[in-house]
Amino acid sequence: MNTRPDTDAIEIRIIVIDDEPVILKSCHRILTRLGYQVETTSNPQEGLKKITEGSFNLAIVDLKMPDLDGMQILRKIRKSLPETSVIMITGYSTVETAVEAMKEGASDYVPKPFDPDELVLAVQRVLEKQSLMVENISLRERLKDTCRLGNIIGQSPAMVEVFHWIQKVAPTSGTVLIYGESGTGKELTARTIHFNSDRKDGPFIVADCSTLAPNLIESELFGHVKGSFTGADRTHKGLFEMADGGSLFLDEIANLTPETQGKLLRVLESMEFKPVGGEVSKKVNFRLIAATNRDLGEMVADDEFREDLFYRLNVIPIILPALRNRPEDISLLTWHFLHQFKDQYRKEIKTISPGALDRLREHTWPGNVRELRNVMERVVVMTDSPSITKDDVDAVLGQEKNLQGLPRTLEELKRAKKIARKKAIDQIERTFILDALARTNWNVSQAAREIGMQRTNLHALMKKYGIKQRQREQ
Repeated sequence: MNTRPDTDAIEIRIIVIDDEPVILKSCHRILTRLGYQVETTSNPQEGLKKITEGSFNLAIVDLKMPDLDGMQILRKIRKSLPETSVIMITGYSTVETAVEAMKEGASDYVPKPFDPDELVLAVQRVLEKQSLMVENISLRERLKDTCRLGNIIGQSPAMVEVFHWIQKVAPTSGTVLIYGESGTGKELTARTIHFNSDRKDGPFIVADCSTLAPNLIESELFGHVKGSFTGADRTHKGLFEMADGGSLFLDEIANLTPETQGKLLRVLESMEFKPVGGEVSKKVNFRLIAATNRDLGEMVADDEFREDLFYRLNVIPIILPALRNRPEDISLLTWHFLHQFKDQYRKEIKTISPGALDRLREHTWPGNVRELRNVMERVVVMTDSPSITKDDVDAVLGQEKNLQGLPRTLEELKRAKKIARKKAIDQIERTFILDALARTNWNVSQAAREIGMQRTNLHALMKKYGIKQRQREQ
């Protein structure tokens, strides 16, 4: 086995301390062939001095030596140089010895006599773990420093641009329109704008326009007075009034009906409205932040959205990138969610392996950051070891694949229901025709009479479902 692990081209320095020259010579030969910088010494005092004076990634130390044994060296390294990993070499390969060394902080051990593969495997495991710890520390530090605004996380150029616009628009009173696919963080962006504005002490009111019932939407937005319609047994404040002095976030604004679009435009222009059934106008002062996963410009061109409202909303557009278009942010987000959920579920998970991170980077994330968050929550719940592995991620992504066909938004649900309804009706209709033809020995005229249908209509349905007329059975 002569394969050196990927260590990102960083020079790896290893020291070997053993009182047997043959062991030193063997270790030096095996490890230098892999490109490591290796020093050796048979004097444990000299070896400890070299470790404290130099900068070694790994120390390979014999357990039993005169004057200063391996356990003493291990304890001194763990106390003063915790970043240096230690592999113990022992000719006394009892379970008790290995357990004691690991309890004292050894990363691994190899028993004498060992073959080259055993040594290389132990060194690879330790250096990979060390590299992983460094990467996780780096991710934590990057998260802490410059890669977030509020709870929005990212270091990609697209997210840096988003941060720039949020910081520019938050202090103003301008209307903001946030574009982005489902799961990209539109509400989170709106919250960040609000809580970095002069209105941060005022209310932040959220409404998803796709969930507002058409017959109740005016009552939800404008409020109503008692007795204004059947069931209005008390006066109700609308979203406009509730957002007074703060911000109103209207998500999926493309779902508003043309009539409601017109009424919203009038409120935005006058900052004045009447509750349903009311006679007195009310003045309000709120900032509108709207969001959509559709292209409002195209909707205007198709006469599906009011042009005047579009220009009133599109004062300051912010475009949130899909996660697949910012893969460099996946590691940061993964670490963020790992930290969040391991605390929430009281899991002792300290790291995530390079293979697991690679697997997450390869995924296309149709559900964007929301999907990544969901996957990481399930991974944390299902993982019982201190490190998340590629197998852990694969197990959850396998479940995710089975769920890919499920709708993720109300619009997708509506489309799915429409398709399912059509398939069900088509199946019933086709079976109905086949049954009628079978009962009449494929006599189309007789079948049409029996089911009460025009013969031409029956022929049309047969053509629709690919049913060809057959000779009647003799």
